[in-house]
Amino acid sequence: MVQSSSATTVAIIGFVSAGLVTFPQAIGVVFGASLGTTGTGWIIAVLGLKISVGYYALPLVGIGAFMKLLGRGRYRALGEAVAGFGLIFIGIENMQDGMRGLSAVFDLSVLPASGLTGHLLAMLLGIALTVLMQSSSAAIATTLTALHTGAINFEQAASLVIGAAVGTTITGVLAAIGGSTSAKRTACAHVTFNLSTGIIAILILPVFLRLIFWAQEHLGLEAVP
Repeated sequence: MVQSSSATTVAIIGFVSAGLVTFPQAIGVVFGASLGTTGTGWIIAVLGLKISVGYYALPLVGIGAFMKLLGRGRYRALGEAVAGFGLIFIGIENMQDGMRGLSAVFDLSVLPASGLTGHLLAMLLGIALTVLMQSSSAAIATTLTALHTGAINFEQAASLVIGAAVGTTITGVLAAIGGSTSAKRTACAHVTFNLSTGIIAILILPVFLRLIFWAQEHLGLEAVP
């Protein structure tokens, strides 16, 4: 609903620190946030890269702004959400234009695209990108637009996405500083879960990529974002 695992994690850390939820409940929500954030990538891949959604999203920003300024209570909050949703797609369109120019001067294809070393380098880059942006959704959107415009290849994009899932834990760590013991445990669990799944994913990635390439060759699967 909020299109951000970071926002969900920060909120639940605040809740557990205030005693509104228990530590085991907070762990479940954090795991769910890591799964739920993948919805943003699907929305971008299905809609944001195929049509000029930015043009159609402008009215959403206007409507949302009026609702935030003139509305009250839940309508005010809904207006802010609508405007933010529209800005996501306007930003994607701007990133597409920027990535087309960026691909001419910053080509990640010079890095090793295959092998464990290449995947680890791309994963570390994804972690750094997410830490700088403080949002895995923004990092994944950037990765998808870079792939769509040819700035990176498919294997690098897969490793970058894994890195984004690991890097997003920094927001929860920062939110837990100065918090209660339960809040710090929740942030630690978030790091442990995402780091463990990231390591597993990067190790099995070569096998997964072989399956994808086999499907492209024999089943006619398109190499789309």
